[in-house]
Amino acid sequence: MHKLLAANPGQKMLLLGNEAIARGAIESGVAVATTYPGTPSSEISLNFFQISQESDLYFEYSTNEKVALEVAAAAANSGVRSMCVMKHVGMNVAADALMTLAYLGVKGGLVILTADDPFMFSSQNEQDNRYYSKLAGLPMLEPSSAQEAKDMVAFAFDLSEKLQQPVIYRTTTRINHSTEVVVLGDIQTPITQGDFIKDPFNYVTVPAVSRNLHVKLLEKLETAETISETSEYNFFSGDGPWGIVCNGVSYNYVSDAVKDLDIAHKVKIFRVGFSHPMPRVLIKDFLKECEKVLVVEEGEPFMEETIKAFAQEEGLTLPINGKRNDLFSRLYEYNPALVRQCLATYFDVTCKPAAGVNLSDVPEIPQRPPSLCAGCSHRATFYAVNKATEGMETICPTDIGCYTLGFMPPLSAGDFLICMGASVGTSCGFSKVTDKKVISFIGDSTFFHSGIPGLINAVFNNHNFTLVILDNGITAMTGHQHHPGVDMKALSMEGYAHVSIEEIVKAVGVPHVSVIRPYRVKKSIESIKEALNFKGVSVVISKEGCTLFAKALKKPRGRSFFVSEKCKDHRDCINELACPAFFIEDNRVKIDPALCSGCTVCAQICPEHAILPLKDDA
Repeated sequence: MHKLLAANPGQKMLLLGNEAIARGAIESGVAVATTYPGTPSSEISLNFFQISQESDLYFEYSTNEKVALEVAAAAANSGVRSMCVMKHVGMNVAADALMTLAYLGVKGGLVILTADDPFMFSSQNEQDNRYYSKLAGLPMLEPSSAQEAKDMVAFAFDLSEKLQQPVIYRTTTRINHSTEVVVLGDIQTPITQGDFIKDPFNYVTVPAVSRNLHVKLLEKLETAETISETSEYNFFSGDGPWGIVCNGVSYNYVSDAVKDLDIAHKVKIFRVGFSHPMPRVLIKDFLKECEKVLVVEEGEPFMEETIKAFAQEEGLTLPINGKRNDLFSRLYEYNPALVRQCLATYFDVTCKPAAGVNLSDVPEIPQRPPSLCAGCSHRATFYAVNKATEGMETICPTDIGCYTLGFMPPLSAGDFLICMGASVGTSCGFSKVTDKKVISFIGDSTFFHSGIPGLINAVFNNHNFTLVILDNGITAMTGHQHHPGVDMKALSMEGYAHVSIEEIVKAVGVPHVSVIRPYRVKKSIESIKEALNFKGVSVVISKEGCTLFAKALKKPRGRSFFVSEKCKDHRDCINELACPAFFIEDNRVKIDPALCSGCTVCAQICPEHAILPLKDDA
């Protein structure tokens, strides 16, 4: 049995923040969960997927976040508790549905989890999704610990059903990926079957209907503000004249800093967990008791701006600061030392930095840039493209996935990146206004997510570029989740269909389509050259399974290779492939047999044929 299905209320369990959130949803009787995977939220979805194999929970990896939200919205409007999970940039994709769903509301609870990524550990930006709650007019909650992350989910579902509105549940990487001992609660039996009652004058958002719905949305927002005034998730501690307002993980940093600086007797902390709408009365009363206030929040000055507005309404003139050159930045994550120093600066108290560890006798750690795995088929594809385009001036738009790492030298296969699916759309623009050959890259999961509309656009408008679809048979970067192109029967999983990328590409009218096996280097180069020479839209589908996923499935791998005495030290293998299985020892190229996957690509490009298979891997 999955550990998160343990029916032992009161039991203590060491859980990742994401596991705690999934458990909170199970305890709350969630019946439908949807997602498009993305770090830092992926483990929530993984646990839901595993739980769905052992319970009545319906879970799906949807083709993208917009579809995921639409599925969850329909279930919730049939009276079934639903949860939709995504990373922060996924909310941009879901926003088209979100903005109008706020007008429609829900019948059963709907919790929309957005996992923000300060410092961009695995993201192309660090947008602050708290503004989506203000933009959509929806309530928002933010936990400060794994235990609270679990418990707050139940409140989120109850709040959603009380307001008949979706609730945005915002986390950050540090909450998602922290670990804590969590006390389990009772598991509520889910209601898995609902009923949709037709009511087109409240559900079909033509202008006349939406005008009335907007009025109701604002009324619900006022009710939400009233609830926030008494919410247990907005609370105070301390009773001093210096005020600190904080949220999320910042609350933990503030608590530690106040203790370290020995200023607890001078400080009153207001922790905001129900962060939109902000509790107007509570905040105004808090400000009246303070000489000055510091707002501690990662990202944008979301709370700071609101608090200053409330102060102005009351005619209060006390200093209120947060984002300032000598205080907190809008950039990156915070940490305990930074928060401690900013508190000391703002409240003019002595801050003695902790004694640093003497590292003078520790050698410098070598830099290790992110790299494609040893034997990754994407590396073979990029090599083939580079050989096929030798002597050409090219532009290579790329996309979101493992293959994004191809932009690093020596592969250097990636010149422009905006968001998922944009490699195709931007290729249309580059091909229209430049004379350079445009060859773009997109992964299989990303193609299903948002690459298809751009390709249809390219065919209809007769653009001229080559799209390489890197099909490794799984959503690899976020942890090997499934997508419509995965052969689920091969994974011994029933109840799924299989969607062929090749058939889709041909069906939308692409006039030149070829499929390559990238480990067959010479044939791949020839096929890519043919695609490049075609005037119009051409698609090359590079089809080879993810080597890391194959390892996880314990599939037999090829024999490892070694560099024989034939080697003349040209180092083409390193300078053109840069596979991490290669290393230099005694000024000679060698291969780590534990890393080598036996893909044979390096052996095929070696001018002396000096790279040979080991006779015995043992």
